[in-house]
Amino acid sequence: MLVSIPIFIILMGILTSVSHITTVEWKNEPTDRSVQTLSADTAVTYRNTTGKALPVRGTYAVETRGTWIDLVRPSTGERQRAHVLVRSPKVAADRNSLPAVVFMHGAGYGTADNSFGDVAEDLSSAGFVTATVDKPVWSTNDITRDYPASAHAYDQVVDYLRTLDTVDPDNVGIYATSESTWISPYLVRDDGHIAFQILLSPMVYSPRHALGFFVAQDFAIVGANPGYQSIVRRVFSADMARFGLDNLDFNPLVPQGYAIPTLVAYGSKDVMTAQVDGVSEIEGMARENDNWDVTIRNYPVANHVMRLGDEAEEGTPLVDRYEDDMVDWAVGQARGLEETSAPIAGTTIYQSIAVPTNLRAHPWLTVYGVIIHTTAAAMLVVAAVLNIVALVRKIHHLIRRKGPLLGYVRGYQRVLIAISVTTMASLLLFMAGVGQIVWRMVELIWGAAPEAPGMIYWSWYAIQGACAIVVWAWSRVFCEILHTMSIKGLLRTPEEWRADFKVKRLTGRPVLRIRDWHPGPVIASTRFGVVMFVVTTLAMFCILLVLAFWGLFIY
Repeated sequence: MLVSIPIFIILMGILTSVSHITTVEWKNEPTDRSVQTLSADTAVTYRNTTGKALPVRGTYAVETRGTWIDLVRPSTGERQRAHVLVRSPKVAADRNSLPAVVFMHGAGYGTADNSFGDVAEDLSSAGFVTATVDKPVWSTNDITRDYPASAHAYDQVVDYLRTLDTVDPDNVGIYATSESTWISPYLVRDDGHIAFQILLSPMVYSPRHALGFFVAQDFAIVGANPGYQSIVRRVFSADMARFGLDNLDFNPLVPQGYAIPTLVAYGSKDVMTAQVDGVSEIEGMARENDNWDVTIRNYPVANHVMRLGDEAEEGTPLVDRYEDDMVDWAVGQARGLEETSAPIAGTTIYQSIAVPTNLRAHPWLTVYGVIIHTTAAAMLVVAAVLNIVALVRKIHHLIRRKGPLLGYVRGYQRVLIAISVTTMASLLLFMAGVGQIVWRMVELIWGAAPEAPGMIYWSWYAIQGACAIVVWAWSRVFCEILHTMSIKGLLRTPEEWRADFKVKRLTGRPVLRIRDWHPGPVIASTRFGVVMFVVTTLAMFCILLVLAFWGLFIY
């Protein structure tokens, strides 16, 4: 015990230091901010100077036709054959001067056929030509999206609508949602002639800051233990540019992207967007370009995609009034009318924490994290292979009735089992806790109500307790090694070692005389046993370093 306690303290000190050194600064202040709306009524109204009744949703019947466009990725020259659905109102008059709208996808792999059908139909029934298109992805995936190229691709669709005889080429707008609001500012800036834009749940900030905000906020909403926030901080401080992934720091704060009339729509149950900071940034960039035509609506009970209820269920409807308000706003903008309704209306806009704009890439932390996780994974694989080999050889030895397979010295098999079981239990509990939090977040994003925290709260403390038990088991390993070495006569003072050397007087050369010294095995009597012990203990220690990296040794 006197030997184990100091070793335990030293090991805890090392692992605690790792957890503190890998801690990332995070600024959540100010918290619990809100913006009071000017009216609870979200209806959009205009001063009608046309002398005619303005069309509303459902005024016209709608006809649909399909076409194909080759979307070009300028950076590589890749082409994607994309399907485009064009919806048009069945009108007899002014067919050569209709306004138009191009729809831009959020995250995922949406197509022209399965996205925006309801809102595209709404706008077309009010006199707009609308276009939905397969999402431009080319050879990219969710983390390698080419946002500037996507802006170019959607602009190709805009240009296609401008070529239609029924469309007014100076009156084409865009409808962007979620991820595509990182793209829309570039499209608006580069095109220079987009007439208006509808932004649904705009992300506004860079992916690092926007995603860091929503994950940190959602961890808190689902009731995860505050200790799990250390995971968010370390994940979103990764220097992904080292691996050729630059999207995390893609800059969507392009003021010219807000130089046109803009409708911003939020839902009060949207748990992904920073609405207070977002409103401030959008209005600031619009004012910078002398644009005072920004309309903001916040709808009660609506989620990130402006739906009611759980998005995991099929057929969830859009929130009340949104479709009418969106169509009415677009109709007035397409005719250049003066808006008479409140510029910001609906339920109070709320934000729990600030966007962590101080969050940045940490190169050394990223390199260390990759090294330790890669090493731990490799060591676990090697240890697993050795254990399988040991099992097969054990069965073979039992059948052939041979001698000991591993030949561990007294106590070493017991301590090896102890550190392996406790370490793997800690790792599995940690993974289960994180997995449960992720699933709760997915349900929350879809619109489900938060559940009682349960495991995702107490598991952090349980893992920390398990980690302490693991470190104690490690102290017993070192204590056992020291005890064995002492018994075998390997722990000797310098004087004792010198006593084992005799100097020949005649030659003056030292000669080692081993005095009845046969220490025997320290860990195991077989080489395979020694290798298995060393590899397994190193794998378990690497797992401890992984857990320390994620902050589990900050008590």
